[in-house]
Amino acid sequence: MQYKRILLKLSGEALMGEKQYGIDPKRLAEYAQEIKEVVEKGMQVAIVIGGGNIFRGLAGASNGMDRVQGDHMGMLATVINGLALQSALEIAGVETRLQSAIKINEVAEPFIRRRAMRHLEKGRVVIFGGGTGNPYFTTDSAAVLRAIEIEADVILKGTRVDGIYTSDPEKNKDATKFDNISFNEVLSKGLKVMDTTAFTLSQENELPIIVFDMNKKGNLLRVLDGENVGTKVNL
Repeated sequence: MQYKRILLKLSGEALMGEKQYGIDPKRLAEYAQEIKEVVEKGMQVAIVIGGGNIFRGLAGASNGMDRVQGDHMGMLATVINGLALQSALEIAGVETRLQSAIKINEVAEPFIRRRAMRHLEKGRVVIFGGGTGNPYFTTDSAAVLRAIEIEADVILKGTRVDGIYTSDPEKNKDATKFDNISFNEVLSKGLKVMDTTAFTLSQENELPIIVFDMNKKGNLLRVLDGENVGTKVNL
């Protein structure tokens, strides 16, 4: 495999499966099995998961809620999702640790970089919850930050679309997919991969991003085997 250590970014909405909100146990089990196959290949896996299936701070702020409080609620939602994914992985037989940027010692370890890296070296999957621990930063930013801190080789962004297109393929049937694209091209074409803060941080630290369809069985392993799956963003 071309990578030794990866950071997998999952959206909270991905956990909804066919539901309108919350967590779909079937989808969780599917993701756990995909991740297990990768771990069994000797890959070191860290995960950042969003909280949009439960609460979005930005949406709360648009309805009059204090933005900082709303973002803290969103961070707690990512911890809930992290606990759900941890449970699914452990049911599948994968040793897992959940670390939170917000101290909740009864349910998760605090984020400690060296401890996280040691867990990875021992073959444990590490789930990072609580975002960055700060309001006004998305879980995309948290994913890039954690990937840099743990010295990951690549960020894998699992979505429901099979890569980056010239426009939204769900709205425009004539949209064409990129197999490879540079950071500068993404910016010049105005394509949406991650929020600007996260994307710029990834570019500055020369950390490649692969966007792929996580909901297609076997895709995660195919990406790591070097198959032409999804879109790779690099320098």
